[in-house]
Amino acid sequence: MSYTRHYSPFDRLLIEAQRALGTTAGRAIAERDNPGAKEADVEMDEGARRHAAGLMRINHTGEVCAQALYVGQAAVARDQATRSQLLAAAQEETDHLAWCADRLRELDSRPSLFNPLWYAGSYAIGLAAGLRGDGWNLGFVVETERQVEAHLAEHLETLPPEDLRSRAILQTMKADEARHADHAEQAGARKLPPPIPRMMALSSAIMKTVAYRL
Repeated sequence: MSYTRHYSPFDRLLIEAQRALGTTAGRAIAERDNPGAKEADVEMDEGARRHAAGLMRINHTGEVCAQALYVGQAAVARDQATRSQLLAAAQEETDHLAWCADRLRELDSRPSLFNPLWYAGSYAIGLAAGLRGDGWNLGFVVETERQVEAHLAEHLETLPPEDLRSRAILQTMKADEARHADHAEQAGARKLPPPIPRMMALSSAIMKTVAYRL
């Protein structure tokens, strides 16, 4: 006989707090091998190294936000299939988080100091999106992933050409993000009204500007 455990609101609060702490202050564990590990870790001049680290810090912060968004959306998803899809995507984002953290350490750098703030804001946005219903929930996934895919393409263009490790990581991430968006569209995502994508792009631009340096 199997039993389903039911958590109290306080239990759920503790679980979410632990998840937030693990994402922003812990060390993420990837289920897949780091795609950059097979590439040579070449010497870069100080300017190139700082620029690569700034880009990877942005991407690490983006993965912190993705974790918070997906977990917040899954917490209020009405359909089990939607919840499972969100949590599966979140696990792949954990891989990305771990890979970016690994690369930051290799570049003698660190994650953004504001990651707890980014996490809290993204979790709140995820909850708000999820409460509108699963169609809007999935629509938010599509728009988020398309915007992330676009900024990863920009990073691949401006990344120092000799930084093959970071490039391999970003290429794999870009392919994963495109697949997440495709799956959400196939699952019945609704198209978000025009003001929302613009607001998302603006908040993303602010995050990227701050995270590049801090």
